[in-house]
Amino acid sequence: MTRFIVLICCSIASLAQAQEVARVISSTPIIQQVAVPRQVCSHQQVAVQAPKSGAGAAMGAIAGGAIGNSIGRGEGNALATAIGIFGGAILGNKIEGSPSPEVRQVQSCSTQNFYESRAVAYNVVYEYAGKQYSVQMPQDPGPTVRLQITPVITSTPPPPPPVIPLPAQHMVPPPGSAPVM
Repeated sequence: MTRFIVLICCSIASLAQAQEVARVISSTPIIQQVAVPRQVCSHQQVAVQAPKSGAGAAMGAIAGGAIGNSIGRGEGNALATAIGIFGGAILGNKIEGSPSPEVRQVQSCSTQNFYESRAVAYNVVYEYAGKQYSVQMPQDPGPTVRLQITPVITSTPPPPPPVIPLPAQHMVPPPGSAPVM
């Protein structure tokens, strides 16, 4: 039953709402510094050392092995060939030299915060029914602001009417309390 009464009261209250329009007297923006992240990229030229091809070491090893093999005789032939291969590879690598460095464009990016002044809310003063009110709103309302008027129902009952005592001669005794004679 109580739930039914609450639903009826809520339904009546929602039907009793009205929309009114009030005149805006002033609207002052509230400005704050807001961090705005942005991606910032820069381009740089970087010299990169190209790797060696290995052709000089390979050619030197072949030539050194052939020379070592022609020098050595018998059991020393294998040792002379190995020394020739090793020495030829080192000498061929030095002769090949280092290639010239290559210049490349490299892009590096990072996220940086920039601060901007932005209106985060508005302090609005408006006039309704001859009185001024102030409120903070998320947007500038313009020249007028819409109001939702809802009647307020008090939850305390009105005080009972005052009890006026009757004169004693008009009072009726309760049943069963008749005077004994």
